[in-house]
Amino acid sequence: MQHRKIAFIGAGNMTRSIISGLVNNAYPAQLITASNPSLGKLTALQSDFGINITQQNSEAAEAAEVIVLAVKPQLMEQVCKKLQQQDLNNKLFVSIAAGITTSRLQQMLGGDFALVRTMPNTPSALGKGMTGLFADNRVESLDKTYAADLMAQVGEIAWVESESMIDGVIAAAGSSPAYFFLFLEAMQKESQRQGFDQQTARLMVQQAMLGAAEMVCHNPHIELSELRTQVTSKGGTTAKAIESFQQQDLEKIVANAMQAAVTRAEEMAQQF
Repeated sequence: MQHRKIAFIGAGNMTRSIISGLVNNAYPAQLITASNPSLGKLTALQSDFGINITQQNSEAAEAAEVIVLAVKPQLMEQVCKKLQQQDLNNKLFVSIAAGITTSRLQQMLGGDFALVRTMPNTPSALGKGMTGLFADNRVESLDKTYAADLMAQVGEIAWVESESMIDGVIAAAGSSPAYFFLFLEAMQKESQRQGFDQQTARLMVQQAMLGAAEMVCHNPHIELSELRTQVTSKGGTTAKAIESFQQQDLEKIVANAMQAAVTRAEEMAQQF
């Protein structure tokens, strides 16, 4: 990975996850700076990873070659307006803020900069994330490579060809951990109704989900439908359960839910 001076504007969980991945993979800590209004998260980052810290965004951004915009969407305009007071030319911007388009970010920054928009998800905190990335033609190949390597510190990545597809990333990866949690929650409740205590019910369903996910990841050449078929004996218990799901039109339920996520993402983009 290219070693550039990088500034994280915002010191939340995603910033911590990315910095952790960078430092653990031998990225020089002296090239990393994090800024945040409050000192608590900053001192923890400095203690854990040996990076530079400041409470002034302008100080962090001034010396940086790469600026990661990692603040809440509702604070982004205010933060970017203050950054306009310095020379931002020849810097690469990476946004991890949900719901703000690249064109809107350019307006907020008051210029025409190399900017990569990303959409990570919460498992990134464990290094098991899935991040979608979009860059327009302002972003050169080396900058795209840097952004990709940066987000690969917290999991897998996928580039999208059009920015609208970021909303699809939200539906398929950004929001989807909650879908699985909901499914596990329903299974746990039913297991408890069948007589298992809460702890045992949770252990069974979470381990089954973990095992199923590992089987998917370790068999990329096998279609998901085939993996399902392999554990579905004709006329057996699994077949009956699958039949029940299909009778309730699970595929349509999932499609409607994902489309609802896309629609909401489009609505949120209009708020900023």
